[in-house]
Amino acid sequence: MFDRFVTRKKQDELLADMQELGILEKDLKEQFVAGSGRGGQKLNKTASAVLLKHIPTGAVVKCQKARERALNRFFARRRLCEEIEAVIKGQSSNKKQRAAKIRKQKKRRRKRAESIELDNGNV
Repeated sequence: MFDRFVTRKKQDELLADMQELGILEKDLKEQFVAGSGRGGQKLNKTASAVLLKHIPTGAVVKCQKARERALNRFFARRRLCEEIEAVIKGQSSNKKQRAAKIRKQKKRRRKRAESIELDNGNV
């Protein structure tokens, strides 16, 4: 599918994830659109960004991570898998777990900073 740009191992992992989540290629609507942002004339002339829609769930993903269309197709499918996994698993999805971990870390840092300020104020 993405022969030249993505290793066979990564392709197999993606296909396994898609199969596990019940995502079929025939259920995907894929469009190639012009990207946005920096990139100049090349970006304005080519439609290398991928807009991927999973018809049964209505999940839509736009990917413009790389210059190559094939790589963007791979990244869009991977991101779509993450989105659908987050919907299915809810709180236990990897993305939400990372966000919760970062929130906890920031909370600890805030408490530590407040305690240091209180200690300095009493001295």
